[in-house]
Amino acid sequence: MTNPATPLPSLSDLRVQIDAIDQQLLTLLNDRALVAEKVGEVKKREGTAFFRPDRVAQVIEKIQLANPGPLKNPHVAAIWREIMSACLALEAPQRVAVLGPAGTFCEQAAIEFFGGAADLIYCANFDEVFHATAAGSAQYGVVGVENSTEGMVTRSLDLFLHSPTHVIGEVTLLVRHNLLRLENSLDGIEVVLAHPLALAQCQAWLSKHLPHAERRPVSSNAEGARLATTNPAWAGLASERAATQFGLHIAAHAIQDEAYNRTRFAIICLPQTVGTPPPSGNDCTSLIVSVPNRPGAVHDLLMPLKTHGVSMTRFESRPARTGQWEYYFYIDIQGHPSQPHIALALKELQGLSAFYKVLGTYPVGE
Repeated sequence: MTNPATPLPSLSDLRVQIDAIDQQLLTLLNDRALVAEKVGEVKKREGTAFFRPDRVAQVIEKIQLANPGPLKNPHVAAIWREIMSACLALEAPQRVAVLGPAGTFCEQAAIEFFGGAADLIYCANFDEVFHATAAGSAQYGVVGVENSTEGMVTRSLDLFLHSPTHVIGEVTLLVRHNLLRLENSLDGIEVVLAHPLALAQCQAWLSKHLPHAERRPVSSNAEGARLATTNPAWAGLASERAATQFGLHIAAHAIQDEAYNRTRFAIICLPQTVGTPPPSGNDCTSLIVSVPNRPGAVHDLLMPLKTHGVSMTRFESRPARTGQWEYYFYIDIQGHPSQPHIALALKELQGLSAFYKVLGTYPVGE
């Protein structure tokens, strides 16, 4: 502790110290970047993946374990993710497809996973994100899969069915919807524009405060914010990032009906870009299956999970669109296929299924 009798340095002296430390940091960061460039050359020569999320996680965990403070571990993780993102951009810029325009929560999830140096490709909808990733115009894609209040993002589930991509990671965001417009008031709002899920998540607030305003669904919340810049009688539901992006006032903060409103985003890519991540100790395996339409078929489908002690964390059904009242089942289980009991359960489950597809195995997001 500082001795009370010892006078503190002046503010100017402290700033000189910080400037000197900043110069040291800059030198060390550039030294790291030079080594990263050499790593990129080796990876290119060997044909190995430039971006490995498991390696990023390992580096951050190691740094956090060695962190003596006073910086908090979440802040250390954020700093190192950006350092690694900037160095990776020197090796090979990572192209990531996200829902656009700039300012969406999907964009925020991508930056949280890949860092701010990723080369983002903005898409009009999740169909385009899947297509860009499958076609190779983007190496990775980020798509919404589940909201804590509105449930699964059904369009993403349908797109997963036939996409050659698989899931290698996930990001969970705390989602706060703000009412954005050109004027800093609620007066005169005739139309509220947002993604349908956002409109649903804010319906109680909108019914109370803007009961006569039209609720107009658009492709994304950021698109709603962009449109709100074109008409003073329009407002969008979007993030603070979108407010800054489009120069809008936040007329009302955090108007979602559930305070703890969270959305899961999946990180997708082709298997040849990045394969299944190694076990992290806290993994999820996602599947799509269907069974013959006979009595007890769904019960039999789940028995391998019970027999081998596998925990199921999600079970959703979607119509198969055959007109025969058949369904696909989307299942999340805890564990990694490298674990013997998981491997046995999946093998038996596959034998019972008329359709079977592993969507991916990945570390569970926080």
